[in-house]
Amino acid sequence: MTNLNFKQMSFLKNKYVKFGIVAFLYLLWVIWLGSYWMLIGIAVIFDIYVSKKVNWTPWKKRNQKNSTVIEWIDALIFAVIAVTLINIFFFQNYKIPTGSMEKTLLIGDHLYVTKLKYGPKLPNTPIAFPFTQNTLPLTKGTKSYLDWPNWSYKRLKGFTTVKNDDIVVFNFPEGDTVVVQMSAQSYYAIIRNFAGQFKDNDLNNRNALKTKEQYLALARENVWNQFDITARPVDRRDNYIKRCVAIPGDTLRVIDGQVYINSKPEKQIDNMQFKYVVKTNGQRLNPDALDKLGIYPNDVLSENDGYIIPLTSKNVEKIKQINNVVSIERMKKPSGYYADYIYPHDPYYPWNEDNFGPLWIPKKGTTVKLNLNNLCLYERVINAYEGNKLEVRGNIIYINGKPADSYTFKMDYYFMMGDNRHDSADSRYWGFVPEDHIVGAPRFVWLSLDPTKSFLGKIRWKKMFTSASK
Repeated sequence: MTNLNFKQMSFLKNKYVKFGIVAFLYLLWVIWLGSYWMLIGIAVIFDIYVSKKVNWTPWKKRNQKNSTVIEWIDALIFAVIAVTLINIFFFQNYKIPTGSMEKTLLIGDHLYVTKLKYGPKLPNTPIAFPFTQNTLPLTKGTKSYLDWPNWSYKRLKGFTTVKNDDIVVFNFPEGDTVVVQMSAQSYYAIIRNFAGQFKDNDLNNRNALKTKEQYLALARENVWNQFDITARPVDRRDNYIKRCVAIPGDTLRVIDGQVYINSKPEKQIDNMQFKYVVKTNGQRLNPDALDKLGIYPNDVLSENDGYIIPLTSKNVEKIKQINNVVSIERMKKPSGYYADYIYPHDPYYPWNEDNFGPLWIPKKGTTVKLNLNNLCLYERVINAYEGNKLEVRGNIIYINGKPADSYTFKMDYYFMMGDNRHDSADSRYWGFVPEDHIVGAPRFVWLSLDPTKSFLGKIRWKKMFTSASK
């Protein structure tokens, strides 16, 4: 038995066997990529394992012992290359930074995110500092990548496509332009806020009012003069995680907080939260009781004789049982109330967080009729995501210089919402997620740290190695 194992080991050490195994795996990878010009790499593999004419590791001396430092450098280079390829094609770590998915996923959850489920996409900017998203470590705004070369969107074949109710990691669609000093905020939301301030100033000073476009232009001029602005390609935009509530071709509507897809209510999500007004008899709520329900102190806002608290349906029932609670009521904005921060940011569509739509989700190859009323729903898709020049002259819409009354979509789009429905900056605020922004799907939580606790108390033992896809 020992001799057989020894012979098997010797066989695997044969240079032609090594070449055959590595070349076969490389061939499968090239077929997966669909980039057959890369078959030239088989010649490189042959030289590495068989002919050995070229030293492909010039930092090492061939056929003689290297110093410990050189060996460590060699191991580090191999590790960086290996982990980089794994992150691009197979999986990566993702840490939950905000409470938009509470209580499904918690702040401090570290997730294993697979790229294989929907298929990994090739990087738009392949030359970058390892293990960074968009800025170099210890810097505020220095790019961690080179703008050239810039590859076009290409996604490799995965096991499936994004389905309704999937939890998805994606690149932030409005992250194409960033105000460096306020990188956590959407550039476009900042512009709208400035435009609103200028309009309010004119109203207060009884000045002649400008058009919406004039206020936006004035806001852009001021923001660009006051702050540092940078542009980011798709793969270097910040990663977000939300639940996909609507897929291409769906019609979405939200009525009093209830999501409807194609006129059918969204399936029940156990850990979904809304904000509630909790009133007491004058006595304060016990912080320990709230802590046992997983409610962070920062989430509890005092208001008159009560509190505003985000709660799941289960926690609502438990809060009702607290002796000093006299009433609990879910917060809702009424139908018809126009929230200008809600997509598409146009009073023609008086929508808000709780009453939104109906909105049709763009599907690749489908044509939609365009007019001046519905253009705001799809203009960012047409010009920003699909690269067309869109103009309106008088009452006529022009796409790439030609009059247009319809448009055929080149990509599929998705509508994402956080499970923490009253505290999630999602598609209700900034619109659709294009297919080329999809990164991957979370599988499980491999580490969970509570930011409000200290030392070993930070570790949420019950959350570790639990599913992150429900």
